[in-house]
Order: sequence, then C-alpha cells, then structure tokens
Amino acid sequence: MQEPPRVLRIGCVGEAMIELSFSGPGQTDPRIAYAGDTLNTAIYLKRAMGGAAAVSYVTAMGTDPFSDAALAFMTAEGIDCARIPRDPARLPGLYAITTDPAGERSFHYWREASAARRMFDAGFGALDGLDVVYLSAITLAILTPEMRAALAARLADLRAQGMRVAFDSNWRPRLWPSVAAGRDWIARFWRLTDIGLPSVDDEQALFGESDEAATLARLRGYGLTQGALKRGARGPVALDPAVTGGPFPPAARVVDTTAAGDSFNGAFLAASLAGQDTAAAMAAGHAMAREVVGFRGAFRAWA
Repeated sequence: MQEPPRVLRIGCVGEAMIELSFSGPGQTDPRIAYAGDTLNTAIYLKRAMGGAAAVSYVTAMGTDPFSDAALAFMTAEGIDCARIPRDPARLPGLYAITTDPAGERSFHYWREASAARRMFDAGFGALDGLDVVYLSAITLAILTPEMRAALAARLADLRAQGMRVAFDSNWRPRLWPSVAAGRDWIARFWRLTDIGLPSVDDEQALFGESDEAATLARLRGYGLTQGALKRGARGPVALDPAVTGGPFPPAARVVDTTAAGDSFNGAFLAASLAGQDTAAAMAAGHAMAREVVGFRGAFRAWA
C-alpha cells in the first residue's frame, strides 16, 4: 500500500494583534478583527495548502477574553495553536488602521507590553520539530536584542539539522531604535534565510538604495537564490537571476492594501513548498495579492 504524502510542519512566528479598522475619517465605530503580518501569512498559507501542511502559529497570548477570541479565530482558520503559551500578566497588542481613498493605510499601535514580546522567555522549544519557520523583521523588532541574538543562534542550529527559514524584512521604522539597528539585524537574518520574500520599498528605505538592480545584487550577495522581491503592482522578480516570470497584471480595483504582501507570501510559500517552481509561485502570490487588495481588511470570509 502506498503511504500518504508527508504533511509539512510549518511554524509562523510573530504577534497576533487586535485590529481596529476604520473605513474613513471621522468613523467612530470600528470593525474589530485579529491580524498581524505573520499571522496573515499563516492563514493564507493554510488556506492554500489545506491538509498538505500543518501550520502552527508561534507567539504568546494572554488569558483575557481578547486572547481567547484571537485563538478561537486562528483555530477556526485551521491554525495549530498548541505552541502558544498563555501569560496571565500580559495582553495582546492592539492597533488601529485607517485607509485613504486610494486604499493606502495608516497605523497606530499599542503593543509595548504585549504578551508576544515574551514568547521565547521559556526557550525555543516551540520551534522544535518544524520543517519550515517563517518570520519577519516585525517579529525581530518586538524582541529584545539579547533574544534576537539567541533566536538567530537557534535558527542556525535548526537549519544545520535540515529546517528551512523563510523571512520577510517588513521594515517598520517606528519599532526600531534606529535605522542602523534595523539594518544590522535584518541583514543578519537575511544570511540565515533559505526563502526570501522582501519588498522593494522596504529594502530600499532601509538600505538607502534607489536602484532595483543594486537591491537584487545585495540580496543575492547574502546567498539568497530562492524567493522573490515584491514590487507591488509591477509584480515580483525572482531572487534567482536565471528565473523569469510574468507578465503580472495589476489589480483591477484597489480598496485596501492591508495584507497584500502577507497574502503574497502565503500563496508563494504554499506553491513553493508544494514543489512548484519559482515562476509558478510568483504567479500564485501575485494573483492572491491582486484579490486581497480588492476588499477591506486582512481577510475575506473563506468559503
């Protein structure tokens, strides 16, 4: 009898936050949801892979009703929450989001004392047994420098044992003490990365580049050949210079760019981890992002 295909074990590491979404200026009755960059990617990844992958979220949550609701939401999306410790002394992070008529976003955060900042206080056991770990620079930013260094060392050990790391630099300057600090840490984690999912705007803002070729050369200089540089409506370009893709049509309608990059990452990873080539993975990611920018919020109800 033929054995069933092995289920991939994927862990997405970051912060699940309470989202207050305001559709326009002066609105006082926000929509409440649960999101976060790596959580968004985890959900789109699980939706795309279904039973072919066990997708876990790695974070820490409180014991309050909002944490309970966030965990219930993740569980309903098929996300494994068994690797999430509960901290009775802390709450989830909170952010408010508004969008302008062009769909561009503005954020206001309350996350300094969130439980996720302490997710690895008891060690890195939540990463054990995973085939792939996905994280972002936002994940790094909420950790102390000492914990970032310990995480880097642990990921290096796990990579040596065969685990793969996927990373998105997702640069948010307000989360970092300085541009120099962000640049140093993000470059360090790029060197630990197997599947790179950067955005051109983030990379150029952080590293002071204005030329896309220079950005690609730097990323490839870290040893990155698997993954794609996201370029918004223009579509992605492969990190492997031998791979071509496209054309990538822009979205027919842009309502809200929330989770455009996160959904691209989820669909790209799903295709890539299922064995599709980079060109096909880029097409899948771009198609998902084109769909996501056509509705408000990070997620649409899943049929």
